[in-house]
Amino acid sequence: MILKFMKYLFSAAVAFLVCGTITASAQSKKVVADKIVGQVGDRIILRSDIQNAMADMKRQAQGQENVILPTECQIMEGQLIRKALVLQAQKDSLNVSEEEIDAALDNRIRSFIMQYGSKDILEEIAGKTVYQIKEDFKEALREQKMSEQMQSKIVDAIKITPTEVKAYYNKIPKDSLPFYESEIEVSQIVIHPKANKDVEEYVSKQLYDYKRQAETQGAKKFDQLAKLYSEDPAVKENGGQYSLNRNDKGSWDPAFLSACFRLKEGQISPVIKSKFGLHIIQMVSRSGDEAVVKHILRIPPVTEDEINETKKLLDSVRNKLVAGELTFGAAVNKYSDDENSKFSAGALSGRDATGSPTTFLSIDQLDKDIVVLLKDLKPGEYSKPQLYKDERGSQVVRLIYLRNRTEPHRENLKEDYDRVAKRALEEKKSNALEKWFKDHIPTYFVSIDKEYASCQGLEEWRRSAENAEKARSNQ
Repeated sequence: MILKFMKYLFSAAVAFLVCGTITASAQSKKVVADKIVGQVGDRIILRSDIQNAMADMKRQAQGQENVILPTECQIMEGQLIRKALVLQAQKDSLNVSEEEIDAALDNRIRSFIMQYGSKDILEEIAGKTVYQIKEDFKEALREQKMSEQMQSKIVDAIKITPTEVKAYYNKIPKDSLPFYESEIEVSQIVIHPKANKDVEEYVSKQLYDYKRQAETQGAKKFDQLAKLYSEDPAVKENGGQYSLNRNDKGSWDPAFLSACFRLKEGQISPVIKSKFGLHIIQMVSRSGDEAVVKHILRIPPVTEDEINETKKLLDSVRNKLVAGELTFGAAVNKYSDDENSKFSAGALSGRDATGSPTTFLSIDQLDKDIVVLLKDLKPGEYSKPQLYKDERGSQVVRLIYLRNRTEPHRENLKEDYDRVAKRALEEKKSNALEKWFKDHIPTYFVSIDKEYASCQGLEEWRRSAENAEKARSNQ
């Protein structure tokens, strides 16, 4: 469907804007002369636009199984679609602010700095400064944002009624309806037991000793200590080094980020406490709001006493939930340390078969410890507090709430109305977009290079291009 295809192209657009150039700069291949292969109004499409998009999608798909990549013809269609949407956005006076574009570019650059290790390495590979990379792609990003705005204007007001959902469902052949295995909706309250002050003070003294050694023996000593003692799981890959931006507050612990930007180059911080544990941080380099730092993380161990205290707390929370004195959402807000689920009333989420977010999860999407707890729970019941290890290897206590459990079944409107409604709405929006393009393509000047003459899916565009050519010949 056209809507889904456009979303796919839009999601890939920003990635190849930057990464395509970085990849091309890193390769020492013979440069092929570029040329215009398409045009809508005054908006041109270059052969390099198509090739960069293809190369980047292939790069993103590396290591993934069963990925179906779009063809050059499909990418050309996506480019034509985007140009038409931009032209209409200009006619409708839609606008994208400089602040929005700068923020989007900053986020993309930060992700690449993290990927390559530092700003200097990124600039070396790209053969350009970060400022030049941003300037080169600012206009392309503006075009992408405007096309997305125009698409939203066309489809966002479209709604679906229960009657339309039922009609959509009834059109599907019964043997084509998907079959769903048993799925569950589950929420959790997660609490990290706190180490006692004596243990925390002991670990803090160890970190101060590492700081003293690194300050007297140099940067290499900090690296050695990080590899020997740091409990950051990523230390094996990056040696405890991170690239960060002062404004990227959503990705970093506030205490950690604040401590980093109080340091001068080469300086090592005192021991600071974050939600992950205790750290010492070394400032490697800094340029304005960008910085490269190294850190050593130690997680003060918790004893059985702290674990039992946490279990006791969650037991009292469970009693209030069972008695109806507290809602689960309120309990999550008050007690849970899990930032990922704190703002969704503790609900665990994943992706369904279409890639859309969902709170209905299959058993294989859950960790084995939750599966053990769920065996004896009925919908609406709460588990006993459970001790487990999180992805960082820390001991954590959690309380599980089983909201819902479905039995294996063929898709039906009673159990799967939301899923069917989502697909029906997607189809309705797609049909609206297709109609919009059918109505508007003839109003644009369109040109498509002959090397794309055999592409299926471009018939409407080709007819418009032929009409434009006839109009030019008659002038």
